[in-house]
Amino acid sequence: MFDGVCNLCNGFVNFLIVRDKQNKFQFGSLQSPVVADLLKQHSFAVDDLSTVVLLEGNKLYYQSTAVLRILRQMGGAWPLLYVFIVVPKPLRDFIYNLIAKNRYRLFGRQDACMIPTPELRAKFVG
Repeated sequence: MFDGVCNLCNGFVNFLIVRDKQNKFQFGSLQSPVVADLLKQHSFAVDDLSTVVLLEGNKLYYQSTAVLRILRQMGGAWPLLYVFIVVPKPLRDFIYNLIAKNRYRLFGRQDACMIPTPELRAKFVG
C-alpha cells in the first residue's frame, strides 16, 4: 500500500510491477476506501500517508522494514539489500522518515491517484 499521489511512491510501485514476474504483489493506494478498511482491521492509522505498508499474511510492516521485506522478495540482486535489516530500526526509519517528509518537495506529487491500465488492474485492490 502506498501514497497514491506521491511520485516517489508511484515510481516504486512501477519499479515493482516491472520486476514482479511471479505476481507476488498486489497494490493499493492509501487513499482508497478499500485499503483504509483493510488498515483499520489491523489497527493501523489510516491517515498516515507517509509510509509504504506491506501486508504479509496477517502482519503489517511499514516504513523501512516494509521496503526491505519487499526487496527481499524480488528477483536479481535486490534481495541483497535485505542485509540492511541489521541496521537498528530507529536509524533505518529515521532515514526513511526524512525522505518521506520531503518526498513531495523532492519528487513532486500528482493531483489524483494513478489509474492502472486494464492489463494491470488485477494487480491493484480498491
